[in-house]
Amino acid sequence: MHVARNCDADFGTTSKPQLSQVPGLLVGESGLQPALSEGSGLQQTCSIYAEIGIKSVERHQDGSSPNFYDVSMKILHFIDSHTGGEPTRLVTSGGPDLGGGTLAERLENLRTKHDDWRAGAVTEPRGSDVIVGALLCEPDDPGCAAAVIFFNNVGYLGMCGHGTIGLIVSLAYLGKIQPGSHRVQTPAGVVEATLHQDGSVSVRNVPAYRYRQAVSVNVDGYGPLTGDIAWGGNWFFLVADHGQDLLVKNLARLTAFTDAIRDALQRQGITGADGAMIDHIELFADSPRAGIDSRNFVLCPGSAYDRSPCGTGTSAKVACLAADNKLAEGEVWRQESIIGSVFEASYRRSGELAGQAVIPTITGHAHIMAEGRLCFDSTDPFAWGIPAA
Repeated sequence: MHVARNCDADFGTTSKPQLSQVPGLLVGESGLQPALSEGSGLQQTCSIYAEIGIKSVERHQDGSSPNFYDVSMKILHFIDSHTGGEPTRLVTSGGPDLGGGTLAERLENLRTKHDDWRAGAVTEPRGSDVIVGALLCEPDDPGCAAAVIFFNNVGYLGMCGHGTIGLIVSLAYLGKIQPGSHRVQTPAGVVEATLHQDGSVSVRNVPAYRYRQAVSVNVDGYGPLTGDIAWGGNWFFLVADHGQDLLVKNLARLTAFTDAIRDALQRQGITGADGAMIDHIELFADSPRAGIDSRNFVLCPGSAYDRSPCGTGTSAKVACLAADNKLAEGEVWRQESIIGSVFEASYRRSGELAGQAVIPTITGHAHIMAEGRLCFDSTDPFAWGIPAA
């Protein structure tokens, strides 16, 4: 598979469409006409809209203002998938020119020079706080099939489990890969994704580990709580004893609660390794479903909740279970999300890893939802998104 070194360098530009190509209208000797058969119940309504369209075109043809169809458009090509309900928007071409260099250098280039592009791709009005974006790039590791930079409505992610599953299914949909194992370079490290014959994807993640155990934090309005800090490709604060019912009907309450936890961690200077911000909060509870080990609620960096069980969050959970000797190497842990989707997780140990670090594997399904083009109109005041609150 070949992907442009520069993450598909420049935006494309659309050509001016002809009015005869506008769906629902015909261009005849008398001008624009609705493309409906005589006697249609909608004919009168569409005739009104056709007349409005004619007058609009006439107003712009006097040279006083540009014709709408003459504006400069930048085009971004994408595929949308969801993994257990959590969407991934894979940008396949049209991204900004990030230059050469390592993936880390290109990520920094994107962050510092093209962050408006990130916002335009996934924030409103084209996206929402739920969407995770994935920019397809050429790997600088020759052993990898692809590289990817993950981002959301507020910034960038080191790794994304559900997004990697969505990436692999999207590449298969495009005919770029076949079932089998494929190495993928991410900002957090190289992961190995296996596309199975049944369409499921297993992601052998970056090493995960528990950083601190039983950390106390005083949360305004809720009192003291205790949780573990763990790395699974992103930083998590994992809480099992929280007194909340993990039910869909409680989403607003759970979001406010976990937001308060994250705020408290920041105010009290509780961080991951090297002062890293803990931007994911994960609550756990028993699941009422047979064969499911746990249900979770995960607050993501942009304050949206994860519809999937969260691949990096499940990896962090598995690392904590391994550290507590509650999950044996190779044993399967079935993690349910707040909406009922399930990932299967396991881990293996490696003598090359220091301390209690383990290598998790997460298995799930993704489904293609849409493919198309995002248009960035040079006259649109919200072309580059509505800033996140």
